[in-house]
Amino acid sequence: MGAQLRALRSRIRSIKSTAKITRAQELIAASQISKAQERLAAAKPYAREVTQAVSAVISHHVNLKHALLNENPDTSRVAILLITSDRGFCGGYNHNVIKQADALAELVRERGGEPVFYVTGSKGIASFRFEKRPMAGEWSGFSGHPHYAVAAEIGEVLVEAFSTPTRDGGVGEVHVVYTEMISMLTQTLTVRRILPLAIEESRLRSGERPPPSYEFEPTASQVLDGLLKQYVNGRIWHMLLDSAASEHAARRQAMMSATDNANDLISNLTRQANMARQDEVTTELTEIVAGANALAEHR
Repeated sequence: MGAQLRALRSRIRSIKSTAKITRAQELIAASQISKAQERLAAAKPYAREVTQAVSAVISHHVNLKHALLNENPDTSRVAILLITSDRGFCGGYNHNVIKQADALAELVRERGGEPVFYVTGSKGIASFRFEKRPMAGEWSGFSGHPHYAVAAEIGEVLVEAFSTPTRDGGVGEVHVVYTEMISMLTQTLTVRRILPLAIEESRLRSGERPPPSYEFEPTASQVLDGLLKQYVNGRIWHMLLDSAASEHAARRQAMMSATDNANDLISNLTRQANMARQDEVTTELTEIVAGANALAEHR
């Protein structure tokens, strides 16, 4: 009985240590969420202005042709960018992204295309390497605090692959699989096509003005080329920031659940330890009484 009690107390101490770690991870993730949300909010004006500039160019040059605006892309090779995390302890965050990317790749194969994977985050890279799956590009070391330079590098690689004919190893479409931050408790797995860009016709709302008309030097085509590349970089930058905020929120939620489970387990083990202690005390008292009775009878 004493060995069982010692084992229970040892396990309680171990789980309490684990609960302290998960609680600390939860508090760290909670502090990181607000910072990530601030960076996400700060990046929105830039994305909005670039989008408005692109809209102004296209609105006044309807017949303008550009490779990034191809309405009939070659889908024989399709790029899929996965945005995963560099650290764990975030529940099913990475598993869901990889699973969704596999589903998208299967859809591409059903349509006769070949998926080409680009992966960000150590967890996604490790998963692909473990399964010995090829990657056309990989980036890591920034998932919790991404930088625009990394987004620009990823955008440059993807635009170059999109600009290369598929017969020469290029891609006809670029899709991104990432996790969108909705709230502290809700993160949505999202798939977005960023290349080629889709042009949608829309009517002006009441009181809304049309995009201003500009004169471009040297040409509208060259200006559009630079703007579209900035637009793609901005979209990737925004998705990286969104994924970073979602990662911290998922880690906070996972660590909170782990801490609650540890506390519940500690309560159950404490109850078992008390019962074992009571049984041990009862046994000791029974032995003492039996010994006293035996001694009395002997006398």
